Amino acid sequence: MKKFIKIGKISILALGLLSLNSCKDYFDLTENPNLVQNPPLNALLTTATHKAAFNNYRIATFNNHYAQYFASPSAGSDTDTYQITNNSTTWNNLFYALADLYDYMVKSEEAAAYHHLGVAQALTAYQLALVSDTWGSVPYSQAFGKEPILTVPYDSEEDLYKEQIALLNKALENFKKTDGSQTLTEKDDLLNGGDIDKWIRFTNGLKARALNKVSKKSTYNAKEVIAAAQASLESNAEDVGMATFDGVNPWASISRSNLQNVLDGWLSSNFIDQLNGTTYGTEDPRVSKITEKTVHGVYKGTRNGEGNTGAANTVRDECYISYNSPLSNDAAPLTILTYAEVKFIEAEAAFRDNNKALAYTAYQAGIKASMDKLGVPAADATKYITAVSKGQASLTLLDIFREKYVVTYLNSEAWNDVRRFDYKYKDFKLPVGAVLGDKFIRRVAYPAEEITENGSNVPAEVPLSTELWWDKP
Repeated sequence: MKKFIKIGKISILALGLLSLNSCKDYFDLTENPNLVQNPPLNALLTTATHKAAFNNYRIATFNNHYAQYFASPSAGSDTDTYQITNNSTTWNNLFYALADLYDYMVKSEEAAAYHHLGVAQALTAYQLALVSDTWGSVPYSQAFGKEPILTVPYDSEEDLYKEQIALLNKALENFKKTDGSQTLTEKDDLLNGGDIDKWIRFTNGLKARALNKVSKKSTYNAKEVIAAAQASLESNAEDVGMATFDGVNPWASISRSNLQNVLDGWLSSNFIDQLNGTTYGTEDPRVSKITEKTVHGVYKGTRNGEGNTGAANTVRDECYISYNSPLSNDAAPLTILTYAEVKFIEAEAAFRDNNKALAYTAYQAGIKASMDKLGVPAADATKYITAVSKGQASLTLLDIFREKYVVTYLNSEAWNDVRRFDYKYKDFKLPVGAVLGDKFIRRVAYPAEEITENGSNVPAEVPLSTELWWDKP
Protein backbone atom coordinates (compact mmCIF):
# COMPACT_ATOMS: atom_id res chain seq x y z
CA MET A 1 0.00 0.00 0.00
CA LYS A 2 1.12 3.55 -0.68
CA LYS A 3 2.17 5.45 2.40
CA PHE A 4 0.16 8.65 2.61
CA ILE A 5 1.54 11.39 4.81
CA LYS A 6 -0.89 13.02 7.21
CA ILE A 7 -0.70 16.68 8.07
CA GLY A 8 -1.26 17.55 11.70
CA LYS A 9 -2.60 20.79 13.08
CA ILE A 10 0.90 22.18 13.57
CA SER A 11 1.79 21.51 9.94
CA ILE A 12 -1.37 23.21 8.74
CA LEU A 13 -0.47 26.26 10.79
CA ALA A 14 2.98 26.17 9.24
CA LEU A 15 1.43 26.13 5.79
CA GLY A 16 -0.34 29.36 6.56
CA LEU A 17 2.76 30.98 8.01
CA LEU A 18 4.99 29.89 5.16
CA SER A 19 2.67 30.79 2.32
CA LEU A 20 4.35 33.46 0.23
CA ASN A 21 2.57 36.52 -0.92
CA SER A 22 3.72 35.50 -4.38
CA CYS A 23 5.67 38.48 -5.64
CA LYS A 24 3.79 41.60 -6.58
CA ASP A 25 1.27 40.15 -8.98
CA TYR A 26 -2.24 41.19 -9.88
CA PHE A 27 -3.63 38.69 -7.42
CA ASP A 28 -1.99 39.93 -4.23
CA LEU A 29 -0.27 43.31 -4.25
CA THR A 30 0.40 43.80 -0.55
CA GLU A 31 3.11 42.36 1.66
CA ASN A 32 1.86 40.84 4.88
CA PRO A 33 4.44 41.34 7.66
CA ASN A 34 2.98 38.33 9.50
CA LEU A 35 4.00 35.94 6.71
CA VAL A 36 7.47 34.46 6.28
CA GLN A 37 8.97 36.30 3.30
CA ASN A 38 11.77 33.86 2.49
CA PRO A 39 10.71 30.31 3.42
CA PRO A 40 12.97 27.32 2.69
CA LEU A 41 12.28 25.24 -0.40
CA ASN A 42 10.94 22.26 1.52
CA ALA A 43 8.37 24.51 3.20
CA LEU A 44 7.23 25.58 -0.27
CA LEU A 45 7.12 21.90 -1.23
CA THR A 46 4.68 21.26 1.60
CA THR A 47 2.50 24.19 0.57
CA ALA A 48 2.52 23.18 -3.10
CA THR A 49 1.62 19.54 -2.55
CA HIS A 50 -1.05 20.38 0.00
CA LYS A 51 -2.76 22.91 -2.26
CA ALA A 52 -2.68 20.56 -5.24
CA ALA A 53 -4.71 17.97 -3.37
CA PHE A 54 -7.18 20.39 -1.84
CA ASN A 55 -7.84 22.26 -5.08
CA ASN A 56 -8.69 18.98 -6.76
CA TYR A 57 -11.27 18.48 -4.00
CA ARG A 58 -12.57 22.05 -4.27
CA ILE A 59 -13.22 21.75 -8.01
CA ALA A 60 -14.76 18.30 -7.61
CA THR A 61 -17.28 19.55 -5.06
CA PHE A 62 -19.19 21.29 -7.84
CA ASN A 63 -18.07 19.66 -11.09
CA ASN A 64 -19.03 16.23 -9.79
CA HIS A 65 -22.59 17.58 -9.98
CA TYR A 66 -22.04 18.30 -13.68
CA ALA A 67 -20.60 14.79 -14.15
CA GLN A 68 -23.66 13.58 -12.22
CA TYR A 69 -22.00 11.70 -9.42
CA PHE A 70 -23.74 14.10 -7.02
CA ALA A 71 -27.24 15.51 -7.01
CA SER A 72 -28.71 18.15 -4.77
CA PRO A 73 -31.47 17.19 -2.31
CA SER A 74 -33.14 20.50 -3.22
CA ALA A 75 -35.25 20.65 -6.36
CA GLY A 76 -34.01 23.14 -8.95
CA SER A 77 -30.67 23.79 -7.27
CA ASP A 78 -28.36 26.20 -9.11
CA THR A 79 -25.56 23.69 -9.67
CA ASP A 80 -27.80 20.83 -10.75
CA THR A 81 -29.73 22.92 -13.27
CA TYR A 82 -26.74 24.73 -14.81
CA GLN A 83 -27.49 28.21 -13.51
CA ILE A 84 -24.67 30.71 -13.18
CA THR A 85 -22.97 30.30 -9.81
CA ASN A 86 -20.28 32.39 -8.15
CA ASN A 87 -17.12 30.37 -7.55
CA SER A 88 -14.89 33.26 -6.47
CA THR A 89 -13.44 31.40 -3.48
CA THR A 90 -12.36 28.42 -5.58
CA TRP A 91 -10.90 30.74 -8.24
CA ASN A 92 -8.93 32.56 -5.53
CA ASN A 93 -7.61 29.32 -4.08
CA LEU A 94 -6.38 28.21 -7.49
CA PHE A 95 -4.58 31.49 -8.12
CA TYR A 96 -3.08 31.54 -4.64
CA ALA A 97 -1.64 28.13 -5.49
CA LEU A 98 -0.33 29.32 -8.86
CA ALA A 99 1.21 32.39 -7.23
CA ASP A 100 2.98 30.25 -4.62
CA LEU A 101 4.19 27.93 -7.37
CA TYR A 102 5.61 30.85 -9.32
CA ASP A 103 7.71 31.80 -6.31
CA TYR A 104 8.66 28.17 -5.78
CA MET A 105 9.90 27.95 -9.38
CA VAL A 106 11.89 31.18 -9.08
CA LYS A 107 13.57 30.18 -5.81
CA SER A 108 14.29 26.65 -7.04
CA GLU A 109 15.88 27.92 -10.23
CA GLU A 110 17.99 30.45 -8.36
CA ALA A 111 19.24 27.69 -6.06
CA ALA A 112 19.78 25.20 -8.92
CA ALA A 113 17.48 22.88 -6.96
CA TYR A 114 16.35 20.96 -10.00
CA HIS A 115 14.13 18.42 -8.28
CA HIS A 116 12.24 21.17 -6.48
CA LEU A 117 11.98 23.01 -9.78
CA GLY A 118 10.53 19.89 -11.41
CA VAL A 119 7.89 19.60 -8.68
CA ALA A 120 6.96 23.27 -9.04
CA GLN A 121 6.65 22.92 -12.82
CA ALA A 122 4.60 19.71 -12.67
CA LEU A 123 2.21 21.14 -10.10
CA THR A 124 1.91 24.44 -11.96
CA ALA A 125 0.81 22.45 -15.00
CA TYR A 126 -1.69 20.61 -12.82
CA GLN A 127 -3.14 23.73 -11.17
CA LEU A 128 -3.26 25.50 -14.53
CA ALA A 129 -5.25 22.58 -15.91
CA LEU A 130 -7.71 22.81 -13.03
CA VAL A 131 -8.45 26.48 -13.66
CA SER A 132 -8.45 26.41 -17.47
CA ASP A 133 -10.51 23.21 -17.71
CA THR A 134 -13.14 24.91 -15.56
CA TRP A 135 -13.29 28.45 -16.96
CA GLY A 136 -11.35 28.31 -20.25
CA SER A 137 -9.22 31.37 -20.93
CA VAL A 138 -7.63 32.75 -17.73
CA PRO A 139 -4.80 35.13 -16.72
CA TYR A 140 -1.44 33.40 -16.53
CA SER A 141 1.58 34.56 -18.54
CA GLN A 142 1.42 38.15 -17.19
CA ALA A 143 -0.22 37.38 -13.86
CA PHE A 144 2.92 36.74 -11.81
CA GLY A 145 6.14 38.68 -11.57
CA LYS A 146 8.06 41.40 -9.78
CA GLU A 147 6.16 44.34 -11.23
CA PRO A 148 2.68 45.07 -9.84
CA ILE A 149 -0.15 44.66 -12.34
CA LEU A 150 -3.67 45.57 -11.36
CA THR A 151 -5.53 44.17 -14.35
CA VAL A 152 -4.12 41.28 -16.32
CA PRO A 153 -4.93 40.11 -19.85
CA TYR A 154 -6.11 36.56 -20.38
CA ASP A 155 -4.19 33.84 -22.22
CA SER A 156 -6.01 31.81 -24.84
CA GLU A 157 -7.18 28.30 -23.98
CA GLU A 158 -4.86 26.81 -26.59
CA ASP A 159 -1.83 28.71 -25.25
CA LEU A 160 -2.65 27.59 -21.72
CA TYR A 161 -2.78 23.99 -22.90
CA LYS A 162 0.56 24.30 -24.68
CA GLU A 163 2.07 25.79 -21.53
CA GLN A 164 0.90 22.79 -19.51
CA ILE A 165 2.66 20.38 -21.88
CA ALA A 166 5.82 22.52 -21.88
CA LEU A 167 5.89 22.62 -18.07
CA LEU A 168 5.45 18.86 -17.78
CA ASN A 169 8.28 18.25 -20.25
CA LYS A 170 10.55 20.66 -18.38
CA ALA A 171 9.69 18.94 -15.11
CA LEU A 172 10.66 15.55 -16.52
CA GLU A 173 13.99 17.01 -17.69
CA ASN A 174 14.70 18.50 -14.27
CA PHE A 175 13.88 15.30 -12.41
CA LYS A 176 16.66 13.59 -14.37
CA LYS A 177 19.29 16.09 -13.21
CA THR A 178 21.43 15.81 -10.12
CA ASP A 179 19.87 18.11 -7.55
CA GLY A 180 22.40 20.85 -6.97
CA SER A 181 20.92 22.26 -3.76
CA GLN A 182 18.23 20.58 -1.68
CA THR A 183 16.67 17.18 -2.03
CA LEU A 184 12.97 16.63 -1.48
CA THR A 185 12.32 15.54 2.09
CA GLU A 186 9.85 12.75 2.81
CA LYS A 187 7.97 14.60 5.54
CA ASP A 188 7.53 17.77 3.45
CA ASP A 189 6.42 16.08 0.22
CA LEU A 190 2.78 15.29 0.91
CA LEU A 191 2.17 13.52 -2.40
CA ASN A 192 5.16 11.30 -3.18
CA GLY A 193 7.22 11.24 0.02
CA GLY A 194 10.30 12.77 -1.61
CA ASP A 195 10.67 9.90 -4.10
CA ILE A 196 11.90 11.31 -7.43
CA ASP A 197 11.04 8.12 -9.34
CA LYS A 198 7.45 8.49 -8.18
CA TRP A 199 7.45 12.13 -9.23
CA ILE A 200 8.63 11.08 -12.68
CA ARG A 201 5.84 8.51 -12.98
CA PHE A 202 3.27 10.97 -11.62
CA THR A 203 4.38 13.65 -14.09
CA ASN A 204 4.17 11.19 -16.96
CA GLY A 205 0.65 10.39 -15.82
CA LEU A 206 -0.29 14.06 -15.85
CA LYS A 207 1.26 14.30 -19.31
CA ALA A 208 -0.71 11.29 -20.57
CA ARG A 209 -3.89 12.83 -19.19
CA ALA A 210 -3.15 16.19 -20.84
CA LEU A 211 -2.22 14.69 -24.21
CA ASN A 212 -5.34 12.55 -24.16
CA LYS A 213 -7.54 15.56 -23.42
CA VAL A 214 -7.24 16.78 -27.02
CA SER A 215 -8.79 13.61 -28.45
CA LYS A 216 -11.12 15.70 -30.63
CA LYS A 217 -8.25 17.61 -32.26
CA SER A 218 -6.48 16.64 -35.48
CA THR A 219 -3.17 16.97 -33.60
CA TYR A 220 -4.09 14.16 -31.20
CA ASN A 221 -1.24 11.66 -31.07
CA ALA A 222 -2.35 8.36 -29.57
CA LYS A 223 1.15 6.89 -29.56
CA GLU A 224 2.46 9.78 -27.46
CA VAL A 225 -0.38 9.24 -25.00
CA ILE A 226 0.41 5.53 -24.77
CA ALA A 227 4.11 6.20 -24.23
CA ALA A 228 3.41 8.64 -21.40
CA ALA A 229 0.88 6.29 -19.80
CA GLN A 230 3.29 3.37 -19.92
CA ALA A 231 5.94 5.51 -18.23
CA SER A 232 3.51 6.38 -15.45
CA LEU A 233 2.13 4.63 -12.36
CA GLU A 234 2.79 0.90 -12.17
CA SER A 235 0.39 -0.24 -9.44
CA ASN A 236 -2.27 0.91 -6.98
CA ALA A 237 0.51 1.36 -4.44
CA GLU A 238 1.72 4.35 -6.46
CA ASP A 239 -1.61 6.20 -6.54
CA VAL A 240 -0.91 9.87 -5.88
CA GLY A 241 -2.90 11.48 -3.10
CA MET A 242 -2.67 13.22 0.23
CA ALA A 243 -4.14 12.14 3.56
CA THR A 244 -5.84 15.09 5.20
CA PHE A 245 -5.03 16.89 8.43
CA ASP A 246 -6.33 15.24 11.58
CA GLY A 247 -6.99 12.16 9.47
CA VAL A 248 -10.40 13.40 8.35
CA ASN A 249 -11.10 13.30 4.63
CA PRO A 250 -13.36 16.25 3.68
CA TRP A 251 -15.59 13.86 1.73
CA ALA A 252 -16.07 11.96 5.00
CA SER A 253 -16.91 15.25 6.70
CA ILE A 254 -19.69 15.79 4.15
CA SER A 255 -21.01 12.31 4.85
CA ARG A 256 -20.99 12.82 8.60
CA SER A 257 -22.76 16.16 8.22
CA ASN A 258 -25.41 14.42 6.15
CA LEU A 259 -25.97 11.94 8.96
CA GLN A 260 -26.69 14.94 11.18
CA ASN A 261 -29.25 16.15 8.62
CA VAL A 262 -27.00 18.85 7.18
CA LEU A 263 -28.00 17.63 3.74
CA ASP A 264 -25.20 17.22 1.22
CA GLY A 265 -23.32 14.50 -0.62
CA TRP A 266 -26.36 12.86 -2.24
CA LEU A 267 -25.47 10.58 -5.16
CA SER A 268 -27.02 11.02 -8.59
CA SER A 269 -29.37 8.45 -10.09
CA ASN A 270 -27.22 8.45 -13.23
CA PHE A 271 -24.27 7.18 -11.21
CA ILE A 272 -26.18 4.80 -8.98
CA ASP A 273 -28.16 3.32 -11.88
CA GLN A 274 -24.89 2.47 -13.62
CA LEU A 275 -23.64 0.73 -10.49
CA ASN A 276 -26.83 -1.07 -9.46
CA GLY A 277 -27.37 -2.73 -12.83
CA THR A 278 -30.32 -0.64 -13.99
CA THR A 279 -28.49 0.94 -16.92
CA TYR A 280 -26.19 -1.81 -18.16
CA GLY A 281 -27.87 -4.94 -16.79
CA THR A 282 -25.02 -6.01 -14.49
CA GLU A 283 -24.63 -4.93 -10.88
CA ASP A 284 -21.16 -3.57 -10.22
CA PRO A 285 -19.77 -5.00 -6.94
CA ARG A 286 -17.98 -1.70 -6.34
CA VAL A 287 -21.34 -0.16 -5.45
CA SER A 288 -21.18 -1.61 -1.92
CA LYS A 289 -17.70 -0.09 -1.52
CA ILE A 290 -18.87 3.36 -2.63
CA THR A 291 -22.18 3.78 -0.82
CA GLU A 292 -24.75 1.97 1.36
CA LYS A 293 -28.20 0.63 0.56
CA THR A 294 -31.25 2.68 1.50
CA VAL A 295 -33.60 1.82 4.34
CA HIS A 296 -35.49 -0.25 1.75
CA GLY A 297 -32.47 -2.42 1.03
CA VAL A 298 -31.73 -1.08 -2.46
CA TYR A 299 -29.32 1.31 -4.13
CA LYS A 300 -31.20 4.40 -5.26
CA GLY A 301 -29.90 7.74 -6.47
CA THR A 302 -31.43 11.20 -6.72
CA ARG A 303 -32.31 12.71 -10.11
CA ASN A 304 -30.36 15.90 -10.76
CA GLY A 305 -32.64 18.91 -10.57
CA GLU A 306 -35.49 16.91 -9.07
CA GLY A 307 -34.24 16.84 -5.52
CA ASN A 308 -35.63 14.73 -2.72
CA THR A 309 -38.83 12.87 -3.58
CA GLY A 310 -39.29 11.04 -0.28
CA ALA A 311 -41.72 11.91 2.47
CA ALA A 312 -38.97 13.56 4.48
CA ASN A 313 -35.31 14.34 4.01
CA THR A 314 -34.41 12.26 7.05
CA VAL A 315 -35.90 8.96 5.85
CA ARG A 316 -32.60 7.95 4.24
CA ASP A 317 -34.21 6.28 1.25
CA GLU A 318 -31.50 7.41 -1.17
CA CYS A 319 -27.71 6.89 -1.46
CA TYR A 320 -24.97 9.24 -0.26
CA ILE A 321 -21.22 9.64 -0.07
CA SER A 322 -20.16 7.02 2.45
CA TYR A 323 -17.79 7.56 5.36
CA ASN A 324 -17.21 3.77 5.25
CA SER A 325 -15.88 3.77 1.68
CA PRO A 326 -12.13 3.36 1.04
CA LEU A 327 -12.52 6.47 -1.14
CA SER A 328 -14.21 8.70 1.41
CA ASN A 329 -13.58 7.40 4.91
CA ASP A 330 -11.90 9.48 7.60
CA ALA A 331 -8.37 8.48 6.64
CA ALA A 332 -8.79 8.23 2.86
CA PRO A 333 -6.37 10.36 0.84
CA LEU A 334 -7.45 13.16 -1.46
CA THR A 335 -6.43 11.40 -4.65
CA ILE A 336 -5.13 13.22 -7.73
CA LEU A 337 -4.11 10.36 -10.02
CA THR A 338 -4.60 6.60 -9.82
CA TYR A 339 -3.07 3.62 -11.57
CA ALA A 340 -6.58 2.60 -12.66
CA GLU A 341 -7.13 5.94 -14.40
CA VAL A 342 -3.76 5.64 -16.16
CA LYS A 343 -4.73 2.23 -17.52
CA PHE A 344 -7.95 3.66 -18.94
CA ILE A 345 -6.03 6.52 -20.55
CA GLU A 346 -3.83 3.88 -22.15
CA ALA A 347 -6.89 1.84 -23.19
CA GLU A 348 -8.56 4.82 -24.86
CA ALA A 349 -5.42 5.90 -26.71
CA ALA A 350 -4.75 2.34 -27.89
CA PHE A 351 -8.35 2.04 -29.07
CA ARG A 352 -8.06 5.28 -31.04
CA ASP A 353 -4.76 3.96 -32.46
CA ASN A 354 -6.58 0.81 -33.64
CA ASN A 355 -4.52 -1.35 -31.28
CA LYS A 356 -7.42 -3.36 -29.92
CA ALA A 357 -5.21 -5.93 -28.19
CA LEU A 358 -3.47 -3.31 -26.05
CA ALA A 359 -6.74 -1.45 -25.48
CA TYR A 360 -8.47 -4.59 -24.23
CA THR A 361 -5.61 -5.56 -21.92
CA ALA A 362 -5.42 -2.06 -20.42
CA TYR A 363 -9.22 -1.91 -20.11
CA GLN A 364 -9.34 -5.10 -18.04
CA ALA A 365 -6.31 -4.04 -16.00
CA GLY A 366 -8.02 -0.75 -15.16
CA ILE A 367 -11.15 -2.47 -13.91
CA LYS A 368 -9.15 -4.95 -11.83
CA ALA A 369 -7.04 -2.17 -10.32
CA SER A 370 -10.20 -0.34 -9.31
CA MET A 371 -11.70 -3.50 -7.79
CA ASP A 372 -8.50 -4.18 -5.84
CA LYS A 373 -8.28 -0.61 -4.60
CA LEU A 374 -11.81 -0.79 -3.23
CA GLY A 375 -11.31 -4.21 -1.67
CA VAL A 376 -13.86 -6.07 -3.77
CA PRO A 377 -13.59 -9.84 -3.18
CA ALA A 378 -11.64 -11.54 -5.97
CA ALA A 379 -14.52 -13.82 -7.01
CA ASP A 380 -16.92 -10.87 -7.33
CA ALA A 381 -14.36 -8.84 -9.27
CA THR A 382 -13.67 -11.71 -11.68
CA LYS A 383 -17.38 -12.29 -12.24
CA TYR A 384 -17.94 -8.65 -13.12
CA ILE A 385 -14.87 -8.32 -15.34
CA THR A 386 -15.98 -11.43 -17.23
CA ALA A 387 -19.46 -9.96 -17.66
CA VAL A 388 -18.20 -6.68 -19.15
CA SER A 389 -15.44 -8.24 -21.26
CA LYS A 390 -16.83 -9.44 -24.58
CA GLY A 391 -13.50 -9.87 -26.33
CA GLN A 392 -11.19 -7.30 -27.89
CA ALA A 393 -13.09 -7.23 -31.18
CA SER A 394 -16.23 -6.10 -29.35
CA LEU A 395 -14.58 -3.43 -27.19
CA THR A 396 -16.07 0.06 -27.69
CA LEU A 397 -15.25 3.56 -26.53
CA LEU A 398 -18.43 3.43 -24.47
CA ASP A 399 -17.03 0.44 -22.59
CA ILE A 400 -13.84 2.33 -21.79
CA PHE A 401 -15.53 5.59 -20.79
CA ARG A 402 -18.21 3.75 -18.80
CA GLU A 403 -15.68 1.90 -16.68
CA LYS A 404 -13.41 4.90 -16.31
CA TYR A 405 -16.41 6.88 -15.05
CA VAL A 406 -16.50 4.69 -11.93
CA VAL A 407 -12.75 5.13 -11.40
CA THR A 408 -12.81 8.95 -11.49
CA TYR A 409 -15.59 9.34 -8.90
CA LEU A 410 -14.62 12.20 -6.51
CA ASN A 411 -11.93 13.43 -8.89
CA SER A 412 -12.17 16.78 -10.68
CA GLU A 413 -10.82 15.13 -13.85
CA ALA A 414 -14.09 13.25 -14.34
CA TRP A 415 -15.96 16.17 -15.90
CA ASN A 416 -13.28 16.48 -18.58
CA ASP A 417 -13.99 12.92 -19.68
CA VAL A 418 -17.75 13.43 -19.56
CA ARG A 419 -17.42 16.44 -21.84
CA ARG A 420 -14.97 14.74 -24.20
CA PHE A 421 -17.43 11.87 -24.52
CA ASP A 422 -20.22 14.41 -25.14
CA TYR A 423 -22.28 13.02 -22.26
CA LYS A 424 -23.09 9.98 -24.43
CA TYR A 425 -23.19 7.42 -21.66
CA LYS A 426 -26.20 5.17 -21.89
CA ASP A 427 -29.36 6.77 -20.44
CA PHE A 428 -27.41 9.78 -19.15
CA LYS A 429 -30.22 12.24 -18.49
CA LEU A 430 -30.33 16.01 -18.51
CA PRO A 431 -31.20 17.48 -15.11
CA VAL A 432 -34.83 18.27 -14.46
CA GLY A 433 -35.32 21.97 -15.17
CA ALA A 434 -31.92 22.46 -16.84
CA VAL A 435 -31.71 26.09 -18.01
CA LEU A 436 -29.65 25.32 -21.12
CA GLY A 437 -32.56 23.68 -22.88
CA ASP A 438 -31.54 20.36 -24.39
CA LYS A 439 -27.81 21.00 -23.93
CA PHE A 440 -25.43 19.86 -21.21
CA ILE A 441 -23.10 22.26 -19.39
CA ARG A 442 -19.57 22.65 -20.84
CA ARG A 443 -17.96 25.48 -18.83
CA VAL A 444 -18.36 27.57 -15.68
CA ALA A 445 -19.11 31.31 -15.61
CA TYR A 446 -16.30 33.63 -14.52
CA PRO A 447 -16.48 34.54 -10.81
CA ALA A 448 -18.20 37.75 -9.76
CA GLU A 449 -15.10 38.94 -7.91
CA GLU A 450 -12.93 38.57 -11.01
CA ILE A 451 -15.48 40.43 -13.14
CA THR A 452 -15.48 43.27 -10.60
CA GLU A 453 -11.70 43.54 -10.28
CA ASN A 454 -10.49 42.62 -13.77
CA GLY A 455 -13.63 43.07 -15.85
CA SER A 456 -11.92 44.83 -18.76
CA ASN A 457 -10.04 41.62 -19.51
CA VAL A 458 -12.64 38.98 -18.68
CA PRO A 459 -13.89 37.38 -21.91
CA ALA A 460 -17.41 38.15 -23.06
CA GLU A 461 -20.06 35.97 -21.51
CA VAL A 462 -21.11 32.96 -23.57
CA PRO A 463 -23.72 30.27 -22.89
CA LEU A 464 -22.45 27.67 -20.43
CA SER A 465 -23.15 25.06 -23.11
CA THR A 466 -20.26 26.52 -25.18
CA GLU A 467 -17.41 24.03 -25.56
CA LEU A 468 -13.90 24.81 -24.41
CA TRP A 469 -11.09 24.79 -26.99
CA TRP A 470 -10.10 21.17 -26.38
CA ASP A 471 -13.75 20.06 -26.29
CA LYS A 472 -14.41 20.77 -29.97
CA PRO A 473 -12.76 19.63 -33.24
